[in-house]
Amino acid sequence: MSTDDLLPRNHTRSIRVGTTRLGGGHPIVVQSMCATSTRDVKTTASQAQQLSDAGAGIVRLAVDSKKDAEAANEIAHLVDANICVDLQENWRLARILAPNVAKIRYNPGHLHHHEPSVCWQDKVKRIANWASDSDTALRVGINCGSVDPAKVGSWPPGDSVSPMVASALEHVEFLDSIGFERYVVSLKDSDPDLVIAANRQFAAERPDVPLHLGVTEAGLPPDGVIKTRVAFEQLLSQGIGDTIRVSLTLPNQLKYQEVETGQQILADIAAGRVRSVVQYQRSGPNIISCPSCSRVENEAFVDLAQDVKRLSEQYSSHDITIAVMGCRVNGPGETDDADLGLWCAPSFVNLKRGAESLGAFPYDEILGKLQQEIESLIQDRESAS
Repeated sequence: MSTDDLLPRNHTRSIRVGTTRLGGGHPIVVQSMCATSTRDVKTTASQAQQLSDAGAGIVRLAVDSKKDAEAANEIAHLVDANICVDLQENWRLARILAPNVAKIRYNPGHLHHHEPSVCWQDKVKRIANWASDSDTALRVGINCGSVDPAKVGSWPPGDSVSPMVASALEHVEFLDSIGFERYVVSLKDSDPDLVIAANRQFAAERPDVPLHLGVTEAGLPPDGVIKTRVAFEQLLSQGIGDTIRVSLTLPNQLKYQEVETGQQILADIAAGRVRSVVQYQRSGPNIISCPSCSRVENEAFVDLAQDVKRLSEQYSSHDITIAVMGCRVNGPGETDDADLGLWCAPSFVNLKRGAESLGAFPYDEILGKLQQEIESLIQDRESAS
């Protein structure tokens, strides 16, 4: 008996992704994402194969440009892995990627940034047509930090779940209306409680749609593992979820640990080894850091995230959220909700307090600047209390 035989499962539709299947009672697929530069074909192909050999049923690559797309196509033919590409704003790249990869992930929020004169429905229809013609699956990937702008303003401030769910429902209904049903949906946040709420709401509305589960920017182990485990335990124990990704901030050479962690969580849930908490219990500093991926332009990002965690430990009695993002794609928007945010460029780090920019600083100066802002934030709170 496999691990999946012991887990309750919703009756989602079954879709094929390369040589594997998601949904329909098939085993839950663990996946991961390469952290090396997609354009470095040799190195990224090696890491993709390493992740596949570790048990990743799907391996994702980031694609931001035509050169990235050409490299991703080459990698897909070099490795024994089901390659998924993560489109950013250039949705037209799907046309040259679809014939070569197993799945394409697009973010509905990003569709509004590139070519705003083209409506999102036309963009999705073309992506779906290219996927259909090439025997390729899609993932509609909703992220808390990049939700459709039209949806964000429709709910009260602070409600981040409703816009995500509304955007997901809108896109799957549109895909269904044009006859494309070979898709999976993800609704991700860095807060496991919001991940649980969003996926529960969506599953209640569309129990037929396969779900990809993940806590985005879960951060460094062990905290990132705990956040992810809490969300997965609550959802998988209710039959919600068909594929999972554990998003940890790890050095490139340790990226395979995402796969091993996902496998361990599945085994623990099946065996009843769970934390049995309904909500993620947080106190003290909360470090949100994205998983290193090929969009990271300086590998020092991983070391910086570790340094920020160590720095925060001296403020253990204060509830402060610090976000450390590794690239310009997700960094600016996904640090807005943190008390303090850092997003990393090749030679400097941007520092923010909430949505306010405080400037850009060299890597060797950023920790000192961050500490000043932490102490300023604490002082402001104490003065206001």
